[in-house]
Amino acid sequence: MSIARLQKEMLTNLPFYEERVDLACAFRWTARLNMHEAVANHFSLAVNDDGSQFLMNPNQVHFSRIKASDLLLIDANDPGTLSGPNAPDPTAWGLHGAIHRNVRHARCVMHVHSTHATVLASLADSTLPPIDQNSAIFFNRHVVDGHYGGLAFEEEGERCSQLLTDPKVKVMVMGNHGVLVIGDTVADTFNRMFYFERAAETYIKALWTGRPLRVLSDEIAEKAAAEQEDYPGQAERHLSELKAILDEQEPVYRN
Repeated sequence: MSIARLQKEMLTNLPFYEERVDLACAFRWTARLNMHEAVANHFSLAVNDDGSQFLMNPNQVHFSRIKASDLLLIDANDPGTLSGPNAPDPTAWGLHGAIHRNVRHARCVMHVHSTHATVLASLADSTLPPIDQNSAIFFNRHVVDGHYGGLAFEEEGERCSQLLTDPKVKVMVMGNHGVLVIGDTVADTFNRMFYFERAAETYIKALWTGRPLRVLSDEIAEKAAAEQEDYPGQAERHLSELKAILDEQEPVYRN
C-alpha cells in the first residue's frame, strides 16, 4: 500500500471525520471572508446525542490553517478539560462548553467578531430590523444580550447560554462583543452566520445614508423568515460548493 493511500485511510478513520471536514471548511471560508479575528473566535459541533461531547478548534490556531485532524474532541462535563496537555482556549471552554451543556438543540455553535455584526452589537439598540429579505430572515429569531460581563469565562458562558433556551432563537447579538450563531449542522449554522453578517452590513450602511429606513411589516417579516426556514437544501448546497472550491484550491483542509 502506498504511503499516500495509507495516510488517507488513517484520516478517514478519524472519529467524526466528515463532521471534521465540514468544520474545517467553515473555518477556512470564514477566514476568506475576513469574518475571523486573528487567532481568536471559535466554532464547535456536538457529536453525541445530548450534545455534551463536541469538536472545537485548537487553541490559538489561525482559521485559515485549520485541518480536519486538528480539531479537539471535548467533553463539556469534564472539569479537568483546561488542565490537559491539549486544552482549548479558556474562553472557548467557558462559552461553548456552557452552551453544549445547557442548550441541547444547539448542535453547532459559531462565535465571531465579524465587522458589521460587531458594529450592530455596539449600538444602543442592537436589534436587527427587517429592512430587506436577508434581515427579515432573523425577525423574532435573534436575541440581544445587553449585559456584557467581560471575557467569556465560565460564569459569563453560563449566563449567555440561558439566553438561547428558546429553540426559535438562532442568533445572539452579544452586546459590546460580537455575534453567536447556533444551528443543527455546520452547513445550517455557517449559512445563518453568513447571512446575518450580510444583513448587518446592509443595515449599518443604510444607517450611514441618514435617510429614513423602509422597514417591513411584522406580518411580511415573519412570512419571509418562515419561508426561509422551509427553503430546502440551500444551506447544505452552500457548504457543498465551498468544499468543492477548497478541494480544488487547498485540499489540505481535509487532512
